[in-house]
Amino acid sequence: MADNTPMIDPVKVNSVPAGAVAPARRVTDTTIQRRHRQVTAEKLAPNKYNWGTGRRKTSIARVRIRLGEGKVVINEKGLKEYFTNVRDQGDVMAPLNVTNKAGRFDVFVNVQGGGTTGQAGACLLGLARALVAADPSTFEALRDRGFLTRDSREVERKKYGFRKARRSFQFSKR
Repeated sequence: MADNTPMIDPVKVNSVPAGAVAPARRVTDTTIQRRHRQVTAEKLAPNKYNWGTGRRKTSIARVRIRLGEGKVVINEKGLKEYFTNVRDQGDVMAPLNVTNKAGRFDVFVNVQGGGTTGQAGACLLGLARALVAADPSTFEALRDRGFLTRDSREVERKKYGFRKARRSFQFSKR
């Protein structure tokens, strides 16, 4: 069997004739990773805000961060005024403490819905997302701690014929 396909010269294939459109550059995984980790001075400009939205149970937190001296304001109150529970305060500050950026960013949070624990969890996720937007090199540290994962657990609805979602009424034999 004779194969009549012409031989391709690699030198001619790689060179682009005048007036022709050059082939698109191949994007590899390493190129994407390099582009993802680039931090420019304009991304961390002093007056530029980076946003992150966090949700937990029925709470929604909209978080803005910018370069500053480490001020944390939640619904126009300080961190310790808004979250009196030490555990909730620690949850909110956890992304900054893990990435060693606790004194470098000012954090402004608007949070609504749910209770204090749900609001603290929403602030945590929103702050972690805003940190990744401001400084992509923090992505791996935050991901490894699970701060970028949305906790999708919600309260189960109450069913008819039951006292709560699964708890039935007490059975009486007589």
